[in-house]
Amino acid sequence: MAKQWKKYLLWFAQEHIDFRIAEIESLISLFKIEMRYAHKPQLEPYWIVEFSSEGDAKLLTTRSVSLRNCVELWGHETSTAALHTNLREKCEMFAPYFNPNKTFKIEVETFGRHFTQKEKVDKLETFDYLPIKGNVKLTDPDLCLQYIEYYGTRASCPPLLPYEVFFGRCVAYGLRQLMKKLSLKTRKFIGNTSMDPQLSLLMANQAKVKNGDIILDPFVGSGSLLVAAAEFGAYVYGSDIDYLMLHGKTKPSRIRQEKRAKDESIRANMKQYNLEHKYLDVLIHDFATIFWKDCMEFDAIITDPPYGIRESTEKIGTEKDSFTVSEEHLSTHYPAKIEYGIPSIYRDLIIFSAKHLKIGGRLVCWFPLLREDYNEKALPSHPCLKLLANGEQVLSKVTSRRLLTFEKTRHPVKEELNLDNIAIQDFREKYFEIREETRKERRLKEAATRKENWEKYARSKNSVEGR
Repeated sequence: MAKQWKKYLLWFAQEHIDFRIAEIESLISLFKIEMRYAHKPQLEPYWIVEFSSEGDAKLLTTRSVSLRNCVELWGHETSTAALHTNLREKCEMFAPYFNPNKTFKIEVETFGRHFTQKEKVDKLETFDYLPIKGNVKLTDPDLCLQYIEYYGTRASCPPLLPYEVFFGRCVAYGLRQLMKKLSLKTRKFIGNTSMDPQLSLLMANQAKVKNGDIILDPFVGSGSLLVAAAEFGAYVYGSDIDYLMLHGKTKPSRIRQEKRAKDESIRANMKQYNLEHKYLDVLIHDFATIFWKDCMEFDAIITDPPYGIRESTEKIGTEKDSFTVSEEHLSTHYPAKIEYGIPSIYRDLIIFSAKHLKIGGRLVCWFPLLREDYNEKALPSHPCLKLLANGEQVLSKVTSRRLLTFEKTRHPVKEELNLDNIAIQDFREKYFEIREETRKERRLKEAATRKENWEKYARSKNSVEGR
């Protein structure tokens, strides 16, 4: 029997555009969903796609944090007049949905141009020809119909008429409400670099996290990525070298908080969201040293390594020659730390992932860089890891970070566990060089401005005295 493919509209939130394709394709792969593109996705906040099953459309939408909703497309035209003509001809096809015992509502949405509520109601009234028989119910109706007008992405000068108009039946809503639930504003334990919920959930989706997976974040910080992974059903491990952070002893990040509460911890966050049963452990561990057994494998590694800007990059070590600790002081010795450079961090992370991921397991991590120096060949790489996605989040005019998604394709041979030829750019070193140059330029500019102002003052004073 031939599959009945139907057209659907995927309506996205207009943010983190660079990560849409990676998230959707990861979820399609995770759930083995059959989806076809009606046209190649662009920068617009919508895709027109085809599914052979409405269940697939619902499954994809209800797991995505990029999607706002999914609409079964009943009409799509470049003008409202053409849309109404088209819908009038198809009214009989929609009759099975218009049951007198079922409630309904019609939502009107415009993108790229603002309309008042009255103007939206006027647009809604133009659909009075639809053979709807049930009662209106604005909250959780049996049938939700949606009319969308798209005016482009230049909100400052929108056209008088929409470029595209859409009408259809809303099938499912995205996971946007989860971002409010996991908001950092209400979270028990956060740090200076806690990842916001949307990006954390995006990373978990790109890692194809599913129920029962075992996930590791080797630079766990305050555990935002563990919360996202656990929310999708994974059991989570974390590790970090920062003893004070993991024990909730660092300076509070909230403005009016003078000191941390006694029970602030990653476990407290898990308990707050009823995810404590997914929490395996968090370890105080130097990632530069070997800890895990060779046989230990993870379903995914999701992490945001420190860049040495707001958080230090350290590992255990000393610059002293032939340094030893006597046996009598060993029990109370606190190891010294030295700088753990970004090239070393990512080299270790790539090799660790090649060794400890399962076949098909994914590494999802952020990689900082200077925008003008970006070159895909300069990204971390390994023979056993295939780069699947590479999206950019712009941080400033000169800096950004790339969200990299790797998938393990095979187990490494011995020689591939000690690669010295992995060339990785030292973002921190170049960042501080540029910042110092910027500071110097600003000081010179300020000095020139003061000099110019003084000269103007001197000229005006001389002019007054000359009179």
